Amino acid sequence: MLIGEVARRSGVSARMLRHYDALGLVRPTGRTVGGYREYSADDVRRIFHVESLRSLGLSLKQIGRALEDPAFTPSALVGDLIQWTEDRLARERELLERLRVIDASAPAGWQDVLRVVELMRELDSTSAARRQQAVLTRPEGMPVPAELLAGAVLSESDPHVAGALRWALARTGDDGVAALAAAARSEDVDTRRRAVLAIAGMADVPGAIPVLTDRLEDPDALVRRQAALALGAHGVPAAVPTLVRMIVDGTNDVDAAEALGTLSRDPASATRITALLADQLAAPTADSATRIRLIQALVELEGTAPLEILRRLAHDEDRTVALVATALAGVLEERAREVLDNP
Repeated sequence: MLIGEVARRSGVSARMLRHYDALGLVRPTGRTVGGYREYSADDVRRIFHVESLRSLGLSLKQIGRALEDPAFTPSALVGDLIQWTEDRLARERELLERLRVIDASAPAGWQDVLRVVELMRELDSTSAARRQQAVLTRPEGMPVPAELLAGAVLSESDPHVAGALRWALARTGDDGVAALAAAARSEDVDTRRRAVLAIAGMADVPGAIPVLTDRLEDPDALVRRQAALALGAHGVPAAVPTLVRMIVDGTNDVDAAEALGTLSRDPASATRITALLADQLAAPTADSATRIRLIQALVELEGTAPLEILRRLAHDEDRTVALVATALAGVLEERAREVLDNP
């Protein structure tokens, strides 16, 4: 079979077949009287073997070794090919994300594209100071893609740089929340923590409250606490049970008590919060330290019910609890007198 017919049947160009011949990879068995290459059936099969191995990403040198060396085993080479392919796909995914970020920035010209690329490079720096400076020194009015900032927030380990990134992301408003919403439901707990912490700093943005409310049921306690503190500060009653639990557990209890104080400005929420705190005070498992934290939280609440509870606790069997309750009851009484004196 002459080279032209082999090319037609195999789909391999005549030029490539000549290249295979020059490399000794597939040499035709014979020659015609006129000196033309003549391929046997075995030669054609070898061509198909070569093309099959090329489709796996093997170089022509590797293919030659695979076909000629009886001791050659494919396992190590295939493993290398898998690693090489995974690395290539990772690079291509990174490129795709970069292109998406540039596209999302809606560049008006190549100068805008170059600014975004420069910011990407600075945020990829190994220097934390340079990453932080890249965010804080952006010229006023120069838009920064929310997707780029969100990606940096989710991967940043330095707390100072992370704070700067969250600040910059908060300035993007709705776009910033949208860029983080999926990450707040990530299977990776660290990703969820970083996403929720960033969204908590944007709780004034309308889209933030639903995302944070959903995270009150998160399996991770830190995520729940971050969401609850932000929601409580913005008057969302759904945060109440988590905030009360934080006081019982002694985790960010001062912040939780302040958030409950904000929520208690609504009379219905005040009644609910007071009842929950009273239940925890009466719980058989509550030790002295826990009850004192609950008493201190009562002082933050609006209404008269907290004072009534403190007056009862002033006669508690636990002397430490009774003393703290007495002192804080005095604080509330003084506060009440000031209100009457200054209507």
